[in-house]
Amino acid sequence: MRSSLRVAGIFGLLAGTGSAITVDFNSDDSIKDAASTTAFGLLKYYTGNNTGDVPGNLPDPYFWWEAGAMFGTMIDYWFLTGDTTYNDVTSQALLHQAGDDRDFMPTNQTRTEGNDDQGFWAMAAMTAAENNFPNPPADQPQWLALAQATFNEYVERWDTATCGGGLRWQIFTFNNGFNYKNSISNGCFFNIASRLARFTGNQTYADWAEKVYDWMTDTNLISSDFRVYDGAGVDSGCKEIDKAQWTYNAGIFLHGSAVMYNYTGGNTTWKARVEGLLNETSTYHFDNGIMVEKPCEDGGFCDTDQQSFKGYLARWMAGTAQMAPFTFDTVMPLLKSTATAAAEMCNGSPSAAEFKGISGTACGFQWTISLQNDGLVGVGEQMNALSAIMYTLVQKTAAEGKAPVTADTGGTSQGDPNAGAGIETKMPVVEPISMGEKVAAGFVTTAIAFSLLGACFFVVK
Repeated sequence: MRSSLRVAGIFGLLAGTGSAITVDFNSDDSIKDAASTTAFGLLKYYTGNNTGDVPGNLPDPYFWWEAGAMFGTMIDYWFLTGDTTYNDVTSQALLHQAGDDRDFMPTNQTRTEGNDDQGFWAMAAMTAAENNFPNPPADQPQWLALAQATFNEYVERWDTATCGGGLRWQIFTFNNGFNYKNSISNGCFFNIASRLARFTGNQTYADWAEKVYDWMTDTNLISSDFRVYDGAGVDSGCKEIDKAQWTYNAGIFLHGSAVMYNYTGGNTTWKARVEGLLNETSTYHFDNGIMVEKPCEDGGFCDTDQQSFKGYLARWMAGTAQMAPFTFDTVMPLLKSTATAAAEMCNGSPSAAEFKGISGTACGFQWTISLQNDGLVGVGEQMNALSAIMYTLVQKTAAEGKAPVTADTGGTSQGDPNAGAGIETKMPVVEPISMGEKVAAGFVTTAIAFSLLGACFFVVK
């Protein structure tokens, strides 16, 4: 696994030392070459396959959910380009973070994990099932079953005691945000449910997708003109809404609605929802055909999480074009103009401490600044650019096999409709302190006390 990464790096350096990424978007080979260079820079941020590190984790300041989002991106990268370089590390990460109960609730994350965090890993597993990503060994968690486990736990967490339903942002009461119901957590539920319905043909999943969408509109988190707002506090009965419009909230409901349109054979209600969401997305989240993160980008204060959101909108717009082909002619020009601007921003050369990819190919964040790298580099920026570039490879039809499969059209991932059901939500447990640790702590405390006394005596003397 590591040797393949080293080989990719050697050839990348030989091919384009010190040169910015250039792309001919009329050539699939050129797009794949640019995606390869960008993907190499992205995976150089990953440390989970280093000795002593934890597979699936990104280093600080990146949270666990963004690693799940990254590996979901890498599954699509393989699917669209055919490059298997990162398949092993992707499988290792997903399986390690599945946890003991095979539900993406690993013990190393339970203390801080939220519903949206779990959802991004589950959506990566769903993508693996839909793309026929190589299946794990039979004794390991399977992609479809992992998505089903998260769905079943979402059903058990559906909270009718406040706001008439919906998922809370956080799973555990002691985490900030427990009293907030946000669109991205419910979007994960909606997106996973719609895709499970299409993959399995099970109407129960579709019923839940409809239920989540209806709750979003009932609470006005999706407005009558299809604006998708951030969330609302339960203390106000979800009446006081944070009306920030983030790209990934629009994208996750757009894609899920397109999947439901596909699953229902072109249902007019779902078509209207797709049209409404796409119209709002294409007008609000784009400036002159280039994707922007309006709540924070212009002021330059997007945080680490927010600097990755645009890549997910690109992913879900491409998926929308596949699931609802009538949107293709609207979606693809926006993706291509965005991809052109994103590639032009992949010309940075920060210090090796900030970027370990090929010199001159670090990708910036603010794509509306023509040809001028804005100096922002990181996992989010690199993943955004990779997504913008590679999703231009999406085809309008299922020709060449470039469309998500189902269990009836060649999908091989094994499921378990009962996965995750009945598993009690695991509260974080603090390990008891052993006698040896108590004794050691006592010695340390005594040593510190004597040191302080000695220092005081020296000062007095």
